Amino acid sequence: MTYVELHCHSAYSFLDGASQPEELAVRAAELGYEALALTDHDGVYGSLEFAHAAKHLGVRPITGAEVTLGGGGAGFAGAGAESGAHVTLLCESQAGYANLCRILTAAHAGTRRPGREGREPLPPAVQPETVAELSEGLVCLSGCAREGLGTRDPNGAARLAQVFGPDRFYVELQRPYARGDARRNAALRDLAEHLGVETVATGDVHAHSGRRAVLQDVLVAIRCRTSLDGCEPERRGNREAVLRAPAEMVERFAGFDRAAAERTVRLAERLEFDLTQELGYRYPDFSDGCEPAIRQLAQVCDAAFAERYPPSNRLLLGRARERLRDELALIDELGLAGFFLLHWEVLEIARACALEVRGRDSPRRFLPPGRGRGSSVGSIVCYLTGLSHVDPVANELSLGRFLNRELASVPDIDLDFPRDIREKLIVAVTERYGREHASLVASFATYRSRGAIRDVGKALGLPHAELERLARVTDGWSAVRVAEEVAGLPDAGRKLLSKRWRAFQFLTGEIAGLPRHVSQHPGGMVISSRPLVELVPVQPAAMAGRQLCQWDKDSCADAGFLKIDLLGLGMLSCVEECVDQIARLHGEPIDLSRIPLDDPAVFAEIQAADTVGTFQIESRAQMQSLLRTRPETIDDLTVQVALVRPGPIQGKAVHPYIEHRRRLREDPSFEWPVDHESLREPLRSTLGVVVFQDQVLDVAIALAGFTVGEAEGLRRAMSRKRSHAALEAHRERFVAGAARHGVDGETANRVYDKLVGFSGFGFPKSHAAAFGLLAYQSAWLRHHYPAEFLCGLLNEQPMGFYPPASLVRDAQRRGVEVRPPEVNLSRDRCALEPCVPGTQGFPHAVRVGLAYVASVGEDDAAALVAERDANGPFRDVGDLARRAPLSRDALEALVRGGACAAFGPRRRDLLWELGLALRPVSVEGTRGEAKQLPLALDPTVETPELRDLTRWERMLADYRQTGLSVGTHPLSLLRPHLPPGTLTSPELHETPHGSRVAFAGLAVARQRPATAKGVVFMLLEDEHGQVNLIVPPEVYERHRAIVRSEPLLLARGRFERVERNRNLLVSELESLSPLARRAAESDDVVASLPRAHHFGHR
Repeated sequence: MTYVELHCHSAYSFLDGASQPEELAVRAAELGYEALALTDHDGVYGSLEFAHAAKHLGVRPITGAEVTLGGGGAGFAGAGAESGAHVTLLCESQAGYANLCRILTAAHAGTRRPGREGREPLPPAVQPETVAELSEGLVCLSGCAREGLGTRDPNGAARLAQVFGPDRFYVELQRPYARGDARRNAALRDLAEHLGVETVATGDVHAHSGRRAVLQDVLVAIRCRTSLDGCEPERRGNREAVLRAPAEMVERFAGFDRAAAERTVRLAERLEFDLTQELGYRYPDFSDGCEPAIRQLAQVCDAAFAERYPPSNRLLLGRARERLRDELALIDELGLAGFFLLHWEVLEIARACALEVRGRDSPRRFLPPGRGRGSSVGSIVCYLTGLSHVDPVANELSLGRFLNRELASVPDIDLDFPRDIREKLIVAVTERYGREHASLVASFATYRSRGAIRDVGKALGLPHAELERLARVTDGWSAVRVAEEVAGLPDAGRKLLSKRWRAFQFLTGEIAGLPRHVSQHPGGMVISSRPLVELVPVQPAAMAGRQLCQWDKDSCADAGFLKIDLLGLGMLSCVEECVDQIARLHGEPIDLSRIPLDDPAVFAEIQAADTVGTFQIESRAQMQSLLRTRPETIDDLTVQVALVRPGPIQGKAVHPYIEHRRRLREDPSFEWPVDHESLREPLRSTLGVVVFQDQVLDVAIALAGFTVGEAEGLRRAMSRKRSHAALEAHRERFVAGAARHGVDGETANRVYDKLVGFSGFGFPKSHAAAFGLLAYQSAWLRHHYPAEFLCGLLNEQPMGFYPPASLVRDAQRRGVEVRPPEVNLSRDRCALEPCVPGTQGFPHAVRVGLAYVASVGEDDAAALVAERDANGPFRDVGDLARRAPLSRDALEALVRGGACAAFGPRRRDLLWELGLALRPVSVEGTRGEAKQLPLALDPTVETPELRDLTRWERMLADYRQTGLSVGTHPLSLLRPHLPPGTLTSPELHETPHGSRVAFAGLAVARQRPATAKGVVFMLLEDEHGQVNLIVPPEVYERHRAIVRSEPLLLARGRFERVERNRNLLVSELESLSPLARRAAESDDVVASLPRAHHFGHR
């Protein structure tokens, strides 16, 4: 070996490196490298991913980073490092890696400004004194050709050379074939001779191949927020920053310092630290307590056992005792007692947070702080420690998917919390274990279609309007397909005559999937006994009080970190608010754990698919399925929640399950067919088909004789993207095991094919049971307390399948009165008001909150309400302008959105008066604390006669300012202008099967599931109700722009009645936007109406 690359950037040098870590590892192996260093800018985000990939390919990974220095302090007086200069740090030992993590943590410590955490972070930089203090175990190179410390500040390099010593400080030489190479390298060699240190050659690699180097220029333009033409000085241009063969790199330096290139091999041999080996991570396992952890855990379980399992049910009590004894023994054997105690302790912290959020006198105080989900719901220990709310014994939930003797890694426990509790909990957990010991897990925003179109297009200088048009109609999550979409445009021939558009096609495919920036995981936290900042760098998150480590969940798992998932669930927040409202308004606290789980009225609505807003069973696919499965019990609902998922759909389980339920309704003695009699018992709850993840284990155990660990290994193999060869290897073991149990090969292969089909996303039964219970509870609240439920839904947006406007329409159709926002009546959030006594309907109406008005944030709305509560209602627009602590834009939004109707019905008149109103101004020099009151003068002229808003203008203003209209629906105004024969939704539902029909509506949702083979499902709404549209692939391709972006549609096709389902199979689509613009005499129709929700594969 003649050369090792010691300075290499991956795509985790965000918007600079152009290759994934794995691509660099693969290319290094192809070129014959024995070792390769990854040195991303100010981070090790991709280092563990790179290390595993490189080792797998026979390339020894070297861990490091290119670190940005801040201005030198007193310790560097007279020889201070220039701010922004770079040095390359490489890890010799574990101590060196720990120091690198602390250095990078310090570099990011000041990147988020107090009070402005959500803004773009400042560039990271670490003081050279910190690098000097933490130099043990590190080798320092003087930095890159452009920004290196040796080039920008030789005196600073001299100071660091003194700290590191001649054996650990090298002057870095690079030869990118740029102007001034020879002069710069000569100066750097002179510097090395002066300092008494050696030189070392590096390539400053930013791409694994020349093909990707083109993209690197584009990434620089994106980072600089300009076009390629506008960032020429920042770009490398000649595409030399590519991973080259070792011999080629030696030849590159042969003319002036061949030894610098060859010296890389000797230096690489010293850099022995292996990131994939044990990092020394431990989670707090309670092993240092007075009693063993398993005894502590048993005591916690025993304390809850008597309450959860009363002696009145002896059979259940006995089964639970036996289950607990066996489970505790398994936990002790696996050494996981501390794992459960840590989660229990986090839940206790959550209880304290919940009490603080809810208040001691709140009806919500009786509710648990959170709920478990996932396979952990199958554990009785989780149930007794409060980590789950579903009894696994009574519900016959299996444990093997969560815990077994052949467990390869620590299991996952996912906890859902109401959003307000979760926000406090994350900060509280960080404070409890210390900021050096706990952090959130990172996630990385990657390039998908729309981001690639906008960023690459801007860098290439393509017209903004054309890019936006393409972004609106793009059809894929993956940017790889953008090239096809450009080729399919009506003017593709003209576009592709341009080199820029052809480059756009190429580059959007190359950028697909590359990380753009770091963000935080929704709720994954890592807690460590040893300082976490010595295992992975930690940096501030975009929310005050939060911090995140530089690894995502996959790297954290590869490192053996225990990740605790503290997830926010909007429906839990909705349910809690609903319970609070019910207790306050009706004087009767609701205990959702004690409501009847067999309420006929609730199940009647579920069977009729009247489930808009209901947790998990509100999507159009679920509604279509509900009409056919007709759930009758909570167990049926558990199956239903898991049924409409990619796994059961691809495993061809949905239609057989529906058919078997139909046959059972007709004939209770019906015996459903199974592929082999040994599968009848494992698949009994799902009528002979595989619906739950755990049933993959059950089938493998029953049919092929797998152990629990082997079956879990099979499930994991199927749930990941594995090669065909790997899946076939599992098939051989499965078929051979089945043969030993007397199962013929044809049957075994047929069952295995179904399991492979199920390998898409599916729920374990325990997870489905937890979600099924919450689905029922939300349906129960929706039926018995519809106004309170709607109020909770509106306050917890965004969540679910429907936009607020559709939730309001659905509630109005069921008799709930919804009132618009009003400055003297609304609270900051949506609230309930009493209806007029003696009127029909529900006793309370929902008043839309002021925070729903555009330009009025939650804080502004709360401040306005506080002013009104303190000093009385606002008398008129002028009084509002003088007293309300809102911006001029927010005040105008209140008027335009109808929230000032109490001051007069004519919004234009109110806007005129607002324009004349004088507002207090800040006294100069008081930082806004002192106000100068204006002298109120009567207007010198009367308000002119202004034309009042039309019904169209008023409705569009409501949608534009609040996102909903409680009064007028667009279709009620458009109806007189529609083509003859256009049916309303009630008329359509009375139409015979097979009729040719036309229907017009507002697009509510569009769904294009990956499992639907190109079919698009749409939901259109008119003033009376909703209609399902099925758009075949050929119709979609013909009308893609209309489907993707038009809010008002006219659909023509054939009306279908399939059992209880009603669908419109579309043959033609037409945009109604031009008609609406003419009817409204306004060009703002499309921009004002709410956008439909998109789901699934786009």
